[in-house]
Formats: sequence, C-alpha cells, structure tokens
Amino acid sequence: MRIPAISFGAALLIASSAFAQQKPLERLQSNIERITQSINAQWGIYIKCLETGEEIAIHADDQMETMSVIKIPLLVESFRQIEAGKFSLTDRVTLTDAMKRPGTGVIRSMDAGANLTIKDMLTMMVIVSDNTATEEMYNKAGGLDPVNKLMDQYGYKSIRAMAIPKPWFDKLAASDREKFVMEGKNPFGLSTPREMGHLIEKIRKGEAVSKNASEMMMQMLRGQVYTTRLPKYVTGFRVAHKTGDFLPYVANDVGVMESRDRNIVICVFANRHTGVGTLLEDAEGRIAELIANYYGGHN
Repeated sequence: MRIPAISFGAALLIASSAFAQQKPLERLQSNIERITQSINAQWGIYIKCLETGEEIAIHADDQMETMSVIKIPLLVESFRQIEAGKFSLTDRVTLTDAMKRPGTGVIRSMDAGANLTIKDMLTMMVIVSDNTATEEMYNKAGGLDPVNKLMDQYGYKSIRAMAIPKPWFDKLAASDREKFVMEGKNPFGLSTPREMGHLIEKIRKGEAVSKNASEMMMQMLRGQVYTTRLPKYVTGFRVAHKTGDFLPYVANDVGVMESRDRNIVICVFANRHTGVGTLLEDAEGRIAELIANYYGGHN
C-alpha cells in the first residue's frame, strides 16, 4: 500500500501543532535546546526556579570541566575555615613577584609590596577570577583536599578541585593549547551542572557555612565584572554569577538570576567547543534571555 507523501506545508503545520501542545516549561527547554544545537560544543545545563521548584536539566549529570567555576567551592571552604577561626577576612597578605600568576586577574599587575586583605583576595578571585588570589587562597585553605572534603560532606561527589594555578599553567605552557584543553586530561576543576547548581542554591538560601557567610559570598558573585555571557541580554533580573573559561574551547557561566519575585539558579557549561568564542558566549546570553523572559513574563 502506497503511503501518500506529506507536503512541506503539512509537515510544518504538524510540527507547529506539536510545539503548541507542549507545556510552557517544555517549550522553554525546547527553545534552549535549539540554541545549543546551533553551536558545536558539549553542553551541560541545569536550571531551577527556587520559588516554584521547576527544573530544566540538559545533560545536567555529565561531569565536565569547570575551569574557574571551581573557585566557588574554594570560596565556600575559605569561609568555612574563616568561621572556624583558622584565619580572618581582615588578615593581610603582602604581594611578592614570586606570588604572581598568569591568566585572569589584576593582582599580577600590582607592584610587589602591595598589602591586601583576605577579603580582597576572595573578592578578586570571584569578580575578576584572579589566579594569584586563587593560589593564595588554596595555600591558606590547605590545598585541594579540604575543598573536596567539604564537597563530599555536602554530598556533591562530582565537584572536584583538581589543580593549583601554578602547576596547571606550567603544564599548559609546555603543551599545545588546543590539545591540552580538548583532551580533558588536565582539568582545572570538575563538576556536573546539577551539583554546581545545588551548591549555588545552598549559597543563595543562606545554607552554605552560615547565613552571614552565604550573604557575603552572594555579594561577591553580584560584583562579577565579566558580563558577556549570562547577563548579556537579561533585563528585569540581577545576575550574581561566576564565569569559567578557556576560550574558544570552554565557556561556562553559573549563578542566580535574582528579582523581587523569582530567583533562578542557572548553570551553563560549554566544553570542547570548536568555533568562534564570541558566538558561544552569545548563545549563552540568549539562553539566559529566554529564562528571564519566561519567568519575568509568565510566572
């Protein structure tokens, strides 16, 4: 029996009808997936509205390279040790030339002898992803193990701090840059989008270390100066977030979109990207725009 061919117009009508029958949250996820399909990258996305409990998870349980997003767990462990009395936000660090690390940040551009507080270090580790500050905070906290032990205590088995800046940059300098990052053999940090989202939710709810410590961490995330991803097209929300990248291959951005009525945890990981980095960043901005429009206009 011959089955009659379906015209292009009829096929389009069927597809449009199926899309129209989707629930609003399903349509939001479909639109996000369309954006990811336009960019050649390994995507992992986790979204949760804290007021409604609605979630979107796209490869959210894949453990991925975090790059500097791993500085959030280091931030949490630093505050835990501060509250335990091991050191203080007001303790001071005198910069030496030997302490300076390459990559992102501003401390490496300062003169030796600059005198900075621990609070300065933590702030710059977050808002400009300062690698000199990051290594100093790993030194203060006792290295990678305390960070990973805290994540274990929180139940986050996928979140792992993997490298201190200096040895990581030394390996990078001796390698082909693209091969180094695309092979994934030398991660700076690891996490699934979902578990990083759960950690951010804990901070936003005031449950990471303490309510006071969590609020200080949120204030630092709100001060983020890199705005070419999640905040790029968002209106009606403040975006408290932390980037992690090795462009054009890796571009992650995670945080909370905050408004009077809604708080949306959003974790967008993009690894092993091949293409133009600015287009990848733009796609992430469009994803956040869809979420802001959905929760700002309909919920």
